[in-house]
Amino acid sequence: MTADRIATALARIEAAMTRIDAAREVVAGAEAKAGGGSARVVELVNVHERLREQVAESLRELDDLLAQLED
Repeated sequence: MTADRIATALARIEAAMTRIDAAREVVAGAEAKAGGGSARVVELVNVHERLREQVAESLRELDDLLAQLED
């Protein structure tokens, strides 16, 4: 994997994390306006957390790949 491809992958992951955070803020705002945690909001929060974990795992894998390339 070339440095350009790694940089592109990291940029895409960071953009995805930004979109996830923005969606979470929208959901949190909607929840506050609704006055409670509806089943849909709880479901969205759970999906957000799973996506966040997947992104974190992808970042760990990229870190491992970068470390291997440096050796």
